[in-house]
Amino acid sequence: MDPFLIIIIVLVFIIAGLICYNLNIYKKIKSFSNIDDRLSNLNVLQDFLDTIGKDSSVDNKLEIINNILIEKFAIKYSTIVVFNGAEYEIKATNVDERHWEAMKNLHTEDMFKDSINTATPKYVTVNGPEEKLVYQKSEMGRAKSAMFFPLYIDNIYIGYWIIESSDPHAFDNMDTSVLGIVRENIVAVLKTVSYQNTIENIYRVDKNTGLNSAEYLYGKGKRILDKYPESSICMLNIINIEEINEKFGRNIGTDIIVKMSNEIKKSIASKYIFVRYMGPKFAIAFSGVDIDSVQDFIKNMKEEIEKIKIPINQKSNNKKQKTIFASPITNFVLATYYKGTGLESVTKKLEDYLDDCDKKESNINCI
Repeated sequence: MDPFLIIIIVLVFIIAGLICYNLNIYKKIKSFSNIDDRLSNLNVLQDFLDTIGKDSSVDNKLEIINNILIEKFAIKYSTIVVFNGAEYEIKATNVDERHWEAMKNLHTEDMFKDSINTATPKYVTVNGPEEKLVYQKSEMGRAKSAMFFPLYIDNIYIGYWIIESSDPHAFDNMDTSVLGIVRENIVAVLKTVSYQNTIENIYRVDKNTGLNSAEYLYGKGKRILDKYPESSICMLNIINIEEINEKFGRNIGTDIIVKMSNEIKKSIASKYIFVRYMGPKFAIAFSGVDIDSVQDFIKNMKEEIEKIKIPINQKSNNKKQKTIFASPITNFVLATYYKGTGLESVTKKLEDYLDDCDKKESNINCI
């Protein structure tokens, strides 16, 4: 056989072997790349969970999550829109404010209506840089491709998440299964923070005392308390308020409550939380202060409260007026609240103590 032909055959086999070897190396690299991508995606989901547990407002949590999506997935634009029962509102976005009106009305676009009705994502793109997406009516082609994800909580449509890119076909090779998981986690976050949002905004202001109701303590108040490892929670009850109401009238009872709350307001620092818990019960949260440090203060405050006197004129048997006084008698109980634990469990324990103790008990107890 011609030596030259033999050399050619050998070279062909060598080249074929190198091609097979390179293909094998490519598959391994791609496999490692996929593993790395999935680990990265798991880290994103962990970041979501960490955000839910943060000591932060609902709106701030959603902004943090949106920023995580933008950073981790290298997304140009990301917008979360939620229907609040009356209107659509943007909860988080990095799109310029002048485009917000369009972004919160995407549910009216025909191209996305089917996506909402079928609960399936919608991918839209253009083919050239001179084109723009249909929903960008007044924009100069800010985005060239977008993925629209309708959001549902318990099969009820509550809004949408949309990601956009300034490049055509930017999401052609995007792992949609991962984005589906991300969407479900956005829903989980919205579901979780909706409870927080309710708590943060459900409190009322008492007309007589100007104090916030107990719900304030569990929402915004808890965020203040959780800045410290431990705090002291104090609850007090005016034990003779029913007697005052029956003997002198509810107006006198209201005067007692108002004067007492004003006295406490003057006594405590602004960083502490004072609420009207329920009826004649009040709660004070001493943020960052242990029980031993507040007991002397509570003792002095109890003494000052019980010095309050409301004058009442009464006619005696000889028809001369005499002045008597109505004064509050109080019972105090304290407990420790530890950061991140159930604040409502602590207040329930305090309330149960005041309800179950001797009706005439007037003391300061730690439980």
